[in-house]
Amino acid sequence: MPESNRPLVERVARVLAGAAHSSNAEGSDPSAGDKVDLAWREHVNQAEAVLHTMREPDEAMAAVGDVEMWRNMVEAAIAQRVD
Repeated sequence: MPESNRPLVERVARVLAGAAHSSNAEGSDPSAGDKVDLAWREHVNQAEAVLHTMREPDEAMAAVGDVEMWRNMVEAAIAQRVD
C-alpha cells in the first residue's frame, strides 16, 4: 500500500489552502503552489476538524472494512503533530 511522507493533517490543510488560493477552486491564482506552501499552516485547525468528523465511518465504509482499524488510523492522524 502506498504511503505519504506527509502527515494527513498537513495534506488536508494543503488542500484547504489550495482551495482558498487556486483558480482551480475558489481562489484567483492560476499557479498557487507557492502560496499554498506559505499558507497551509493557517488551515490546520480546519483540517483537524475534518479529521474529527472522519473518525466515524459511514454505513458504506463500515460494510467493506474494519471499523476499529479506521478509527485507530484517523485518531493516529489527529494525534500527529505538524511542523
